Amino acid sequence: MSEYINNREHRQKVLKDLIKQLHDGKTVDEVKAQFEETFKDVSANEISAAEQALIMEGMPVTEIQRLCDVHASVFKGSIEEIHAPQQESELDGHPLNTFKSENRALEELIVSEIDDSLENWLENKDTASLWKLKQDVALLSEINLHYVKKENIFFPLMEKYGITAPPKVMWGVDDEIRAEIKEAQAWLNDTSKPQDEVAEKIKAAGSRISEMIFKEEEIMIPMLVENLTQAEWKQAAEDFKEIGYCLIEDVPNWTPVYKTEAEEKLASTPAPDTEGQIVLPSGVFKLEELTKMLDTLPFDITFVDKNDRVKYFSQSEERIFPRSKSIIGREVANCHPPKSVHVVEKIVEDFKSGAKDHEDFWINMGPNYVFIRYFAVRSDEGEYLGTVEVTQNIKPIQEITGEKRLMSE
Repeated sequence: MSEYINNREHRQKVLKDLIKQLHDGKTVDEVKAQFEETFKDVSANEISAAEQALIMEGMPVTEIQRLCDVHASVFKGSIEEIHAPQQESELDGHPLNTFKSENRALEELIVSEIDDSLENWLENKDTASLWKLKQDVALLSEINLHYVKKENIFFPLMEKYGITAPPKVMWGVDDEIRAEIKEAQAWLNDTSKPQDEVAEKIKAAGSRISEMIFKEEEIMIPMLVENLTQAEWKQAAEDFKEIGYCLIEDVPNWTPVYKTEAEEKLASTPAPDTEGQIVLPSGVFKLEELTKMLDTLPFDITFVDKNDRVKYFSQSEERIFPRSKSIIGREVANCHPPKSVHVVEKIVEDFKSGAKDHEDFWINMGPNYVFIRYFAVRSDEGEYLGTVEVTQNIKPIQEITGEKRLMSE
């Protein structure tokens, strides 16, 4: 065992050294030759550990990100398929099957559509081929759904198991690819750009996407397979539906198969509602955290239940309309002056009947321009649960112009 550990540590040290050599300016061929001379194979986990160690030693994530495509070029073909995906992960509807299906759709779009459209445009230089190319490149924007699932579902799960370097590096590259797609689209619409340069932009974006597909399937996915539980895969499948799919449709439901009754029970058991905490479907709050968060929002909230009783109001520092705790439990009609009671009653009536789901008003109040919004709150089955009123001074928002991309001093 000690020999195995020492050998693994040595391999990781050499991997780190190779990455540093790339960082210091060595060519890909020089490093690749040394790599092939030293290693017969290398696991995805060892690459991850090496990058993680470099980050812990102070190398900026952006530097490793800059080398990410070089890493793929060096390591491609040498990453062994350890922890091969379980057969279940190949079933329709499993998050990994869905994720890989999106990759196949992206590859099909690039190779069978964009490459052909680009060749036709370069050869014919006509409006019809340009229009087709624009349509195909525009479809690449759907890759955002693919990356959003990776960044908001898979990355948090990886970090839960201490795998932090690959998510940081991949996310940066994802953003670069998004930017390259937008730039390719912009160049296609700019008649002043030389045709050959536009073509290179499109090819470069496609190449970056292909490299990322390799990293996802040969580096990220083995890590996920090694660590995730059936319960986590089940939650991932549900979260996939919420975000949507990239270039694919009709993804079926997937039901996990649990190896033991204990595993199934654990997966279906909700998190315990410990003292001082409020467990919600999408998170957990301490009472103080929830209270202060609601009070910090830049608008006022008031909730009236299905029996027309005031149940809650937030207490922000700059309330638009005054509220006192004595109104809790009071009929909402009694909280308004007689001249406006009929409006309130009509809103609630329409919400209860299903005739409406929201109603908006906007009024001038001295220096403020107040936006008042009412929303029907309903259960998953559509049952009326109450009404929430949201009030905000939107004058500062209306005065916003231009862009602000930098932090304030």
